Amino acid sequence: MYMTDESVIVVGGGIAGLTAAALLVHEGKEVMLLEAHTQTGGCAGTFSRGPYVFDVGATQVAGFENGGIHDRIFRHLHCSKPVAEVLDPACIVHLGEGQEPIHLWHDSLKWEAERRKHFPGSELFWILCNQLHLSNWSFAGSDPILPIQNFWDFKQFLKSTRSVNFLTGVFTRSSIADLLWLCSCHHDQRLRKFLDYQLKLYSQGPSDKTAALYGATVLQMAQAPLGLWHLKGSMQKLSDQLLFCFLRDGGKLLLSHKVVGLSKNTNTWQLKVNTQKKQSLDFHAKNIVFTLPPQSLLELIPNNRTELPTNYRNRLETLSQPSGAIVFYGAILRSHLPSYCAGHFQLVVEELGSIFVSISFEGDGRAPSGHATVIASLFTDVTSWSGYSRSEYLYRKDLILGKILKVLNAQFALESKKWLHKELATPRSFARWTGRPQGIVGGLGQTPTTFGPFGLSSRTPMKGLWLCGDSIYPGEGTAGVSQSAVMACRQLMSEDGRELTLTK
Repeated sequence: MYMTDESVIVVGGGIAGLTAAALLVHEGKEVMLLEAHTQTGGCAGTFSRGPYVFDVGATQVAGFENGGIHDRIFRHLHCSKPVAEVLDPACIVHLGEGQEPIHLWHDSLKWEAERRKHFPGSELFWILCNQLHLSNWSFAGSDPILPIQNFWDFKQFLKSTRSVNFLTGVFTRSSIADLLWLCSCHHDQRLRKFLDYQLKLYSQGPSDKTAALYGATVLQMAQAPLGLWHLKGSMQKLSDQLLFCFLRDGGKLLLSHKVVGLSKNTNTWQLKVNTQKKQSLDFHAKNIVFTLPPQSLLELIPNNRTELPTNYRNRLETLSQPSGAIVFYGAILRSHLPSYCAGHFQLVVEELGSIFVSISFEGDGRAPSGHATVIASLFTDVTSWSGYSRSEYLYRKDLILGKILKVLNAQFALESKKWLHKELATPRSFARWTGRPQGIVGGLGQTPTTFGPFGLSSRTPMKGLWLCGDSIYPGEGTAGVSQSAVMACRQLMSEDGRELTLTK
C-alpha cells in the first residue's frame, strides 16, 4: 500500500495521535492514522465488562475551560466539545495521619482557606507558585515551541514570550523543593508529604525531582479559571470526538495495524506494518508523526540503520525509565458507598504508598442506575513485572489485588462479597493494551533537567519524523499531549511555508 510523498502517517491513536491527525487533515493534508489496537483512545480509552464501562487509565481531563487547549482545538476543528462538568473538589487527599483530609477546591478562595488551615505559614510558597503558574500559562497559551531546534522555532518562542516570562526564567533549573526552601517552608513535613504525593500523579516524581515551572502549574490545575473535568459517558468520548473530526475531514484510519519497522529512502519514510491477520504491509510517507514513547524508536529503527544518528540513539538509550501502573477495576451498588463520597480521592497508605481512586457519577454512562464503577491506581516499577514467571506473576497479582481490596474495604466499610466485579491490570496488561514498552504509563517525568528547553524536541534530527505525546513538552495528561500535538503540527506545517494557528 502506498501513499503520496505529500502524505502524513500518524503512528498511534491515543489523544496525541488523534489530535495531530485531526488538525493536519483539517489543514488539507492527506493523513493516515495507524493504531495497533482494535480501538482508539490509548491510555484515555475504555473497556466494558457487562453493563460497566471502565476508563483504562486517565479518569480526569484538563483544558476544557474557555481558552483551554481542548476548547481551542475543538473550536478550530468546528466541532463541539464532549459534555463535561468541572470537578469541585477535584480531589480529596487523605495523608493517613488521622487528620482531616485536604480538599482541592475549584474556587480559588476556598482553596486558599483550605491550605491556610492545613499548611499554616506556607502562603509565600503558594503565592510564588501562583506567580510562576500565571507566567507559564500566558506562555503556554501562545503555543510556544520548545526545545528550540532552528530559527523558525526561535521566532515562535519569541512571539510567545512576555517580560514576565523572562523574570520566571531564573527558576528554569529549580525544583519545587527549591521553592519550599526559598520560602522557608522546607521544614513543614506535612506540606512536603502532600506535595510529593500530588506531584507524583503528574510528573512521576516527588517535589525534589519535579521542575518548579512544571510543578507550579499542575498544583494550580484544579482551581478556577482552570479546572479538572469529568466527562459524561467516559474518557472515550474525547477520543471519539477527535476521531469524528478526523474522519469527517477525510482522514483514513486503520485499526489493528502495528508498526514494526521504520526506515528512510531519500525523502520518503517506509513503515513496515503487521495486521491482526498477520499480514505484512509496507506504507510510505513524507512525514511521520510518532506518538509512541520515543524509546520505541530504538527497536523500530535497528542499530545497523543509518536513519537514527548515533548521538540521538545514545540519548534515547539513556532516557529515564517511566513508571508502570497497577489498576483495580471494580463495580459495586451505590448504596454500599458512604452517603457522601467524592468522585476522586487520593489515599496514602504505608504498604502501597499513594492510591488514586475514581468513582463514577450517577447517570454518567459508566454504570447502570444505582451502581458505580470504582477505579484505584498506583505506580509501580515495570522491570520486576516483566521478569516474573507465569506462576510468580499470578501470585504477585493476587497479592496486590488483596491489598488494594483491603484498603478500599476499610475506606468504605465494605465486605469483599459486596463487590459485583473486580479485576486487576498490571504493566503486562498495559503492554498488551497500549503496546508501550514494558507497559510504561506517562512520559519521562518533568525534572529540572528534562522539562521545557532541556527535554526531547518534537523536531527530531531525522527530517520528516516528528514526535508528540507525554514525553514531549509540556508533559503528561490529556491537555499536555494535546499541546505537544499542536506544537508538532505547527512545525510540520511550517515546512510547507504554512501557518497553523489556533484561536485563543
